[in-house]
Amino acid sequence: MSVDRELDAAGITDPGLRLAYARCRALNAEHGRTYYLATRLLRREQRPAIHALYGFARWADDIVDEVHDGRSAEQRAAELSGVERRLFAGLEAGSSDDPVIAAVVDTARRYDIDHRHFVDFTASMRMDLTVTEYPTHADLARYVRGSAAVIGLQVLPVLGTSVPREEAEPAAAALGVAFQMTNFLRDVGEDLDRGRVYLPLDELAAFGVDRPLLEHARRTGRADQRVRRALAHQVARTRAVYREAEPGIAMLAPRSRPCVDTAFRLYRRILDLIEEADHDVLSGRVVVSGGRRLAIALPALAKSVLVRSA
Repeated sequence: MSVDRELDAAGITDPGLRLAYARCRALNAEHGRTYYLATRLLRREQRPAIHALYGFARWADDIVDEVHDGRSAEQRAAELSGVERRLFAGLEAGSSDDPVIAAVVDTARRYDIDHRHFVDFTASMRMDLTVTEYPTHADLARYVRGSAAVIGLQVLPVLGTSVPREEAEPAAAALGVAFQMTNFLRDVGEDLDRGRVYLPLDELAAFGVDRPLLEHARRTGRADQRVRRALAHQVARTRAVYREAEPGIAMLAPRSRPCVDTAFRLYRRILDLIEEADHDVLSGRVVVSGGRRLAIALPALAKSVLVRSA
């Protein structure tokens, strides 16, 4: 099986750890189509660590996002607190018997990932339990620091760099932010259904948009020109973050560049689709087609093979 070859290549032999990494890989395959496809462009020995980091992030995110599954806010808060306790106990001990956390702890140890990144991440997840909107871009940026920028910083040691790591960190953090902001724009309607708005309220107001107007557009499925203009502004802001992140791809180890370049282009393509839909993201969700994914991924696969054989 592919998962066994990956674990063998990474030197992961402990049966419990193999099960933990396999569980994280399944979470990635189920929930992160774009990430999972891009991860396939990495060397086999790199993939388990990326699966572990993404699988844990997906798990924590699901706890706070599944607001219609019958659990109360208090129950979700208690579950997240339990995950957090087990994570930091495992990081301190260097091991865990939790079927997901064990892989994260092992990855953090193998790649010397700063534990503060996990502190920042869980802090942002806790915000999702109580915060439903962000008055300003600065307020949203504090959330995104923990929910996205630190993800870029977590995976950077796994990807490796061709420059000192600290030189590549700003671009890695920016790429995490760009991906998150793209998700916010794509998922405005779904987030509204969960009772949340991940767009700065003051910047929306500058275009005559408030939360009731967004909710009305979601209910009716009718785009409003004020909303379209406000979203166009946020798309432009997000494109600027992609420009900030793009030089970081060349700072990565050559073996990792095809993977990150593929994710970069696939996610940036979502912005193109939003623009092609005239910024109507409230009546449906824009999706990069399977054919488009392959068209982007296949050249990267060829580059990846060339790098591996060099």
